[in-house]
Amino acid sequence: MILNHLSETASVIAPSAGNHLWQTTTFAAVAALLAFVFRKNHARTRYWLWLAASVKFLVPFSLLAALGSYLPWSRVSAGTQAGLYFAVEQISEPFTRPAILMLPRTPPSPASPSMPALFPALLLTVWLCGFTVVVVMWYTRWRQVSLLAREAKPLGGGREVEMLRRLERRAEIHKPIEVRISRASLEPGVFGFTRPVLIWPAGISDRLDNPQLEAVLAHELGHVCRRDNLTAAMHMLVEAIFWFHPLVWWLGARLVEERERACDEDVLAFGSERRVYAESILKTCEFCLESPLACMSGVTGADLKKRIVHIMTEGLVERLDFRRKMLLGAVGLAAVVVPVVSGLSNAAQTRIQAQVATPAVAPLGYDVASIKPNKSGDNRSMMMFTPDGLSATGGSLMMLMVSAYRVNPQQISGAPDWVKSEKYDIEAKIDPATADELRKLSEDQRIAATQHMLQMLLADRFKLRVRQETKELPIYALVVAKNGPKLQEAKPGDTYPNGMKGPDGKSGAGMMFGGREGFTAQAVSIADLVRHLSLQLGRTVIDKTGLAGKYDFTLKWAPDETQSSMFKGPESGPPGPASAAFRDSSGPSLLTALEEQLGLKLESQKGPVGILVIDHVERPSEN
Repeated sequence: MILNHLSETASVIAPSAGNHLWQTTTFAAVAALLAFVFRKNHARTRYWLWLAASVKFLVPFSLLAALGSYLPWSRVSAGTQAGLYFAVEQISEPFTRPAILMLPRTPPSPASPSMPALFPALLLTVWLCGFTVVVVMWYTRWRQVSLLAREAKPLGGGREVEMLRRLERRAEIHKPIEVRISRASLEPGVFGFTRPVLIWPAGISDRLDNPQLEAVLAHELGHVCRRDNLTAAMHMLVEAIFWFHPLVWWLGARLVEERERACDEDVLAFGSERRVYAESILKTCEFCLESPLACMSGVTGADLKKRIVHIMTEGLVERLDFRRKMLLGAVGLAAVVVPVVSGLSNAAQTRIQAQVATPAVAPLGYDVASIKPNKSGDNRSMMMFTPDGLSATGGSLMMLMVSAYRVNPQQISGAPDWVKSEKYDIEAKIDPATADELRKLSEDQRIAATQHMLQMLLADRFKLRVRQETKELPIYALVVAKNGPKLQEAKPGDTYPNGMKGPDGKSGAGMMFGGREGFTAQAVSIADLVRHLSLQLGRTVIDKTGLAGKYDFTLKWAPDETQSSMFKGPESGPPGPASAAFRDSSGPSLLTALEEQLGLKLESQKGPVGILVIDHVERPSEN
């Protein structure tokens, strides 16, 4: 059970985690390129580049994109932004969930999970173990240094304190830094964030003359002014969370290297002689051990040989010119603006999709509606949308919900028994103005509008309230069979004069009629076929055929008692030429018929499936 929960959790977060790691690695590569460009400039410039790459691990671009979606500018038309949005989406988020039609079946019976299903859980378990090890390691070292700091004795006077106070005044630091003498052989270092304490090893002052002592103190003061302990602690958090990524450890080494060089440059800028400062570092290294914590800033960190060369080489550091400042500004601005603009465009696209799902002419609704119980005992049911409204005979609320939300009966959870068993006759009419508005819409918009109107009717008369959940359930993938598709592509503009007729009495494209033994289709897409197969099988079917055209076909099979209850009994839909074609019960199964007659087949898989949960429903009043 625990492994199943871990697998579900890992499956949900895996795409987002993959996108975040991809974005962060790319961002770090850009930071590395900029650090190379600024290799001759001040170390603090490179330090802030590496720090930005580290912080990016904690700040996903999706947060900035979400911010953009809430800005008022996102109300502008998406037309000018769509290209940018889709380009950014494809580049920055290569790992995405497959879009799956929300058509579930009943949950699978408990069984021993397979190794592929357990793999996400195993990965999550390994990550938790690694995270725990890193956190315990950092905590143990922190406790060691913390004990040393508490055991150290405060130093109230002496040349160390006097020099430090003088340096603080020069640096305009108004809050004095406490100095404590430690008997440990740990190097001089600053410990703490809000109230930093300088841990000073006993006896080291006797080995340093005044200029050397002042240089070491100036180095530690530089760490305090730069708040290096706080930024180092932030990167320690990054290392704990992303311990598995070699890049974070490499970034940690770069941060220590550049922060020490930055402090070296500050010491020299304070007026210390290069030779004196280099000698003070070497004498400190002879006497002390390096700090075990990155968030305790010392004086001996990074590659000592390179540091000494850097200190002794005059004229090695160049000031940032205007062009390089502009380059830094442009890159920093792009890092913020691109995700925000992506969020703006995404919000605009979402609004357009919402307008398709609930058209701009809303609120469209039925002018009058009559709902009466059907007590005829006839198992036949029929529902159709007519030019002037909706007509349903012997339909259950379950059938109405399937049509209103385009879901499977097995996808609807929490339904009382009467929702499936009790039948109703419904006549709902729209006024002429609403009919005119519907005629102005495209086919997709008209379908969405009629669904929305039916949802409103169910909410009004049945007091229906629903919500959506997602579960990992078995699904089918519809793929092309080995010998290729056998579908007949529809002729563009074909009016089908001798074909099936719709409620308006006209023949045309986009029609599919039939029942639980088969159906005939006129110029329908694979998406329509997938939806009907999902209803027949009681399991979500997703399209992986790659077929994008419109097709004419007839599919005929022997019904199986395990098929969806929506299609048990006589065919649903108006009578037509297809109705008499499905009387032979000696035909193949649905899965076999798909491959033999259409050149398609179904492959069993697992995937996230949407569930429609009924929170509240009531029997309707008749009128």
